[in-house]
Amino acid sequence: MGSLTKTKISEEFKNEIKEHFNDITKETGGFVELKELKEALDQVGFKLPGYQVRLMIDEFGNKQKLKTPGKLNYNEFEQICVDLKAKEVASTFKQVVSKKENLETLGGMSDSSAAGTTHSVRLEEQISFSEWINSNLLHDQDLKHLLPIDPEGKSLYEKIKDGILLCKLINHSCPDTIDERAINKKNLTVYTKFENLTLALVSSSAIGCNIVNIDAHDLAKGKPHLVLGLLWQIIRVGLFSHITLDSCPGLATLINDDERLEDLMKLSPEAILLRWVNHHLERAGIQRRCNNFTTDISDSEIYSYLLKQIAPAEAGVTMEAIHEPHLIHRAEAMLQQAAKLNCRSFVTPQDVVNGVYKLNLAFVANLFNNHPGLDKPDQIEGLEGIEETREEKTYRNWMNSMGVKPYVNWLYSDLADGLVIFQLFDIIKPGSVNWQRVHQRFSPLRKFMEKLENCNYAVELGKQQKFSLVGIAGQDISDGNATLTLAIIWQLMRAYTLSVLSQLANTGSATVDKEIVNWVNKKLQTAGKETGIKNFQDSSISNAKVVLDLIDAIKPGSINYELVVEGEDFEEKLTNAKYAISMARKIGARVYALPEDITEVKPKMVMTVFACLMALDYVPNVDSVNSTPVVTASTEPIIAEPSTEIANDSNGVSDF
Repeated sequence: MGSLTKTKISEEFKNEIKEHFNDITKETGGFVELKELKEALDQVGFKLPGYQVRLMIDEFGNKQKLKTPGKLNYNEFEQICVDLKAKEVASTFKQVVSKKENLETLGGMSDSSAAGTTHSVRLEEQISFSEWINSNLLHDQDLKHLLPIDPEGKSLYEKIKDGILLCKLINHSCPDTIDERAINKKNLTVYTKFENLTLALVSSSAIGCNIVNIDAHDLAKGKPHLVLGLLWQIIRVGLFSHITLDSCPGLATLINDDERLEDLMKLSPEAILLRWVNHHLERAGIQRRCNNFTTDISDSEIYSYLLKQIAPAEAGVTMEAIHEPHLIHRAEAMLQQAAKLNCRSFVTPQDVVNGVYKLNLAFVANLFNNHPGLDKPDQIEGLEGIEETREEKTYRNWMNSMGVKPYVNWLYSDLADGLVIFQLFDIIKPGSVNWQRVHQRFSPLRKFMEKLENCNYAVELGKQQKFSLVGIAGQDISDGNATLTLAIIWQLMRAYTLSVLSQLANTGSATVDKEIVNWVNKKLQTAGKETGIKNFQDSSISNAKVVLDLIDAIKPGSINYELVVEGEDFEEKLTNAKYAISMARKIGARVYALPEDITEVKPKMVMTVFACLMALDYVPNVDSVNSTPVVTASTEPIIAEPSTEIANDSNGVSDF
């Protein structure tokens, strides 16, 4: 095997390790305890006997002293996995894993990668996601030519190629994200299908999905590992969107005696679900507790008690499953009880026994959404100040779409250690962060001071970037001061938008608001449009006509003006704004603003809309046969039109 091939395999393999490591360490502060190494290696795909794991720990400990006694950080864990791979221990066990865990290994999707790069596609995810789509979208008349997907999900990758299914799934997870009028539904050509895929991809980013390294070309080719990754993110967003106090006030009953409401909101959706499961186990009088959605649920006992506890009496849910000695049969009996609640989704008996993390997490989230079984408190103190605002949600989705780690669930607590802010600075201006000054791991005794030092450095970086940070100190970020934290996040988002614009415009200097306004008016005038703006507070923006005209100026003929209304009242203005946002995304503009931001003329968000459209206009038209998406500074795609080669290729069957 050549060195280049080895490098490709190593890079792909390390990406898989990173994904598994993040899942494994969600609740352990980024460490794998040595006593849990065997379980961690099991999840990565190395099914090793206990004695071999013990030898490995001893050998690793002799060669290199652990930075944290008894625990492995990511670099140390990765080294163990890479060593296993290098010694070809993995090859002995990978065949076993493929049979036991339903993995299918695919070669690269192009001539350049087919020789060495492989991607593991979990067939259980393929089946599970297909079933979820069938059960939730089957009756949509726009999808009757696509659904149902076959039970094994083999046709899934072909079915998503016209983009309609993805658009519909996004709206199922986050209603009204995409204006249905923007979706091409009839007499589809290769190009109009590509427009739909672009609309779906950019819209998924707007709801917080990380689409770095995915573009519409990948979806048009039906690349399985990328399709499944995107589908999981979209489905997860929908499942987790209901795990909020707004959707379920009864969550307040999960607060411990020494906690406040904001302490609950600091928890990740996974942690809240674990607390919810254990709440019902306690109410059922069961001593056992659930600490994860992998090994702890594999015997179906916790699920059986949970189902019995949350089920209405008339549902007839029983505990008969726990009397079944065979684990697979027990899991099947348990799922039959879940079916009585119309919640037999995502998992098969084998998925339960194998402890497949994603699918079991989805199974529990779906149970929560349909049968939370929580009594609403008579009064929830502090609820008014804890519910996520529209502005907070927009910023959170933007950050998550940038691929920051960890995933941002609650703005103020998840930014309080400064690490997400540093990642954003590094995306905006690569190399601007001196990572030697950043505390990436926190010691138990000094963590408060270490986090504060991070936040002080974050403010220092902001000042270096000419942010307006008068009166803002690191303590404000560390304390989660809402007003001041939002101020720095907005400036990060603005800096990102303008940095992308400046790079595409190749100006060498930061673009300012006045330049954007001048560009808008010049573009409209050149296209013969009658609209224009004075600034980003211009009240005429509220009916969205100027945005629609600008989109049509950038891409002539893209706007169907028969769908545009006068905008004389709020509802008409909102109708236009919804159409404008979706059409902007359809032509490839990375717009995070919401329709209400236009109708209410929120100057900050309005600026980002025009800046994103301006950036798109700087992308040159690509007519060559080998055209590819134009990539922004953060390696995120602004989609160019499909080339002849892509058009021809898209009519064929995917490589899968």
